[in-house]
Amino acid sequence: MTERRPNMLKSHKEKVEIDKKLIKKARIAIIRSEFNGEITLSLENHCLKTLLDAGLKRSQIGLYQVPGSLEIPIIAQTIAQKKKANVIIALGAVIKGDTYHFEIVANECARGCMDVALKYNVPVIFEVIPAYNLKQAKERAGNDDNNKGREAALAALKILKTLDVLSSRTDSV
Repeated sequence: MTERRPNMLKSHKEKVEIDKKLIKKARIAIIRSEFNGEITLSLENHCLKTLLDAGLKRSQIGLYQVPGSLEIPIIAQTIAQKKKANVIIALGAVIKGDTYHFEIVANECARGCMDVALKYNVPVIFEVIPAYNLKQAKERAGNDDNNKGREAALAALKILKTLDVLSSRTDSV
C-alpha cells in the first residue's frame, strides 16, 4: 500500500496541507478588477501561481476580469448560480481619493460578495484591497509572501479542506 502524502504549501504564517484527491476535484474562480491594474494583476499572478504550485491544473481555474470592483459581485453571483466553482476569489484594489466614492465601492463590493457567498453557499475569498494610498496598495501586492493574492489562494485551499471535512462527517457537530 502506498502512503498518500498531501501537498504542502508554506505561507508566511503557517503550512497548508492539501490532499491530492481534494486538489483534483477543486474548481476555483478568480475575479479580478481591471481598475488599478498594476496592483490587481500582481494579485492575480500570485494567486494563480500559488494555486498551480498546490497542484491545481490551469483548466481547474477560471479567470474573469471586470472593469472595477463594483462589478465583482455580479460575476461572482453568475459563477455561483451556474455552479462553475467550489470557491470564488475576488481581487481588486480601491484606493482612497478626495471623495466618499472609496468607501462606497469598498463597502458595497464586500457586501455584494458576502451576499453571494451566503445565498449560494459558495465561499467568496475577499481580497479587494481598500487602501488609503497607492503605496499601501503596492505593499499588499508586492512580489513576496505577503502578497494578498497569494494569501487569497491559501485561504481558498483551506476553505476547500474545511468544506470537505464537513461534507464527510457523520456526527452531528
